[in-house]
Amino acid sequence: MGFPLQVALRYMGSRQRAFVSLGTALAVLGVALGTACLSIVVSVTGGFRAEFREKVLGVNAHVLVLRHSSDFREYRKVMDDMRQIPGVIGVAPFVINPMMVSHGSKTATGVLLKGVDPKLFGEVLDLPKHIVEGDTEGLRAEGAKPPESTRRLRLRESVLTGPAKQNRVDIEGIDGSGKSGAAELDEAIQALNDSPSSAPSAAPKAPRAPEIANPNPGSALDLEHLPAGVPQGDIEPEGGYESTLPDPDDIPEELDEDPCRNPEAVKKLPGIIIGKSLREYLGADLGSCLQVTSPTVGYSFSSGSFRPPVAKRFRVIAVFDAGFDQYDSKLVYTDLYESQAFHQNGDSVTGVEMKVARIDDSQAIKALVNARLDSPVYNTMDWMELNRGLFTALQIQQITISMVLALMILVAAFTVLATLIMVVLDKRREIAVMKAMGATDWALVRAFLYQGGIIGLFGAGFGLTLGYAACLLLLKYPFPLDPKVYFISYLPVQLDPWWFLAAGVFSLVVCLAGSLWPALHAARLRPAEAFREQ
Repeated sequence: MGFPLQVALRYMGSRQRAFVSLGTALAVLGVALGTACLSIVVSVTGGFRAEFREKVLGVNAHVLVLRHSSDFREYRKVMDDMRQIPGVIGVAPFVINPMMVSHGSKTATGVLLKGVDPKLFGEVLDLPKHIVEGDTEGLRAEGAKPPESTRRLRLRESVLTGPAKQNRVDIEGIDGSGKSGAAELDEAIQALNDSPSSAPSAAPKAPRAPEIANPNPGSALDLEHLPAGVPQGDIEPEGGYESTLPDPDDIPEELDEDPCRNPEAVKKLPGIIIGKSLREYLGADLGSCLQVTSPTVGYSFSSGSFRPPVAKRFRVIAVFDAGFDQYDSKLVYTDLYESQAFHQNGDSVTGVEMKVARIDDSQAIKALVNARLDSPVYNTMDWMELNRGLFTALQIQQITISMVLALMILVAAFTVLATLIMVVLDKRREIAVMKAMGATDWALVRAFLYQGGIIGLFGAGFGLTLGYAACLLLLKYPFPLDPKVYFISYLPVQLDPWWFLAAGVFSLVVCLAGSLWPALHAARLRPAEAFREQ
């Protein structure tokens, strides 16, 4: 053991032969508390960021390809191109739009209906892992197929009922094949003209009831000599003319076409997957019939007509719990074809989503996607860009809170500074004697730096142990949170050894910095001045 270390250990003790002096113990305790608070807060804020990232990526893909128009029909070709990019492990199409979901007397507004391909969405999303009830079987109804564009039907009708030259509309890329809409319509019209059944024919007239002639207009009608086929019977209603008519809202069961009232018809409905919070709000269970209504009403400039709302019924086949109330209450999944039927674009999607092998490579893969598409028509986004506001706020929160709590360690460093200054002032004669006996200035500087380093080392070690124990306790017994406020139901904790190491190193460096001034002051002390002041 060297001379500077012996001096440091001696000065850390007390005159009453205790292991450490009171000042040293308080300095170690202050550093330990600051380090423990910093490590706990860094773990909690990092847990928030990791938890939100896991929840976001659990129901969203890593990279998205969108089109600047609502007509994205060439998505199959885009999917084939995306599968050839290195690092992409899953590709799937999707359709997403806001809807209203009703069950009984409850209605949830602002719900996002996401249409997915039942065969492909498991390669892109982690939704199957979050399903707590039911499964994805039955998401696509038997015999389902992509809907046909209602705009193309209107164009075809306008061409067939009017001059083809005046009603020709050129919609390039109507199906992603590069053929114009006018060319497709010309081919369809030509095929209809060549067909023998396409010739106009006079529609058969509906048979008319035989006329009843009354030979004596002033007398009663002779019911015994009516022509054959004339309906006969009593027109008096049951219960007489004073009977009460039924409520017009009461539809007889044989005329009620609502499949939600027929259990057998409900089993044939397409499936829908809802979140846990939405299920609790609507009061729906597995097998319940939900009505999804598109709130989009108004004039459509593309079709030149008013667009009424579209309502479809679905059967609840699964319930998922993403742990993120924003998703559990505002996101539902159904078949891609069923979601396309709410709009007039036919077999068109909102975009193509991809899953990459390493989420940190999403920026690089996004650049490869842009290079592969090489078209201004498409817009590519990754998960960080899609949720930039959320993760930027979390990062700023983590940095800000860490800086505030780092002040606790700075306060502890001032305790170390005050302790060492008291030691220097108390040991002036001893320091003067050591310098008179040949101790160098550098040896005295190291003695006090050792003392500050030992305080920082023990304080940081004890603080990290305390912080790690607190984090383990929070993991074993989660602290509950209000999901409507914090979007998650418990306080998340992420045990990252690098953050613990950074907190410990910061505490040690601050303690060394705090002991530098007393060490330099002791080294500048002259023996003659120290003896003169006694």
